[in-house]
Amino acid sequence: MIQHVSDIRVRYSETDQMHAVYYGRFFEYFEQARSELLRSMGLPYSRIEEMGLILPVVEAHAVYKRPARYDDHLRVVVRFRDKPIARIRLDYEVFRADDSEPIADGYTIHTFVNVKTGKPTRAPAQFVEAVEHHMNGKTS
Repeated sequence: MIQHVSDIRVRYSETDQMHAVYYGRFFEYFEQARSELLRSMGLPYSRIEEMGLILPVVEAHAVYKRPARYDDHLRVVVRFRDKPIARIRLDYEVFRADDSEPIADGYTIHTFVNVKTGKPTRAPAQFVEAVEHHMNGKTS
């Protein structure tokens, strides 16, 4: 398993009329944590695109347990549990920095798509090797 923690400060513009973070923003928080996880593995999205691939989201799910509010300091924990083949699943938990109970959790599933053909493909060897390297002990 690979895990990464991203810190996020809730901005006023991310809240709704109920003074809570708008539910769709959590998917943006998931994306930020996912991007930082991939970057920590030496696989920023720019590198993945250089490989001729994109990683579109094909499924996304979130469960909201308690609201986040303006100026909350959030920690988004993202976990990558399985070696990639043609899809990857990332699991997320969102916490207030001073609380051990998650306020939201969810997951995203991505597929590897060849940019030239637009068709799904298997994970490239470089991606698989980076994941295996980090699963064998290195975490951020």
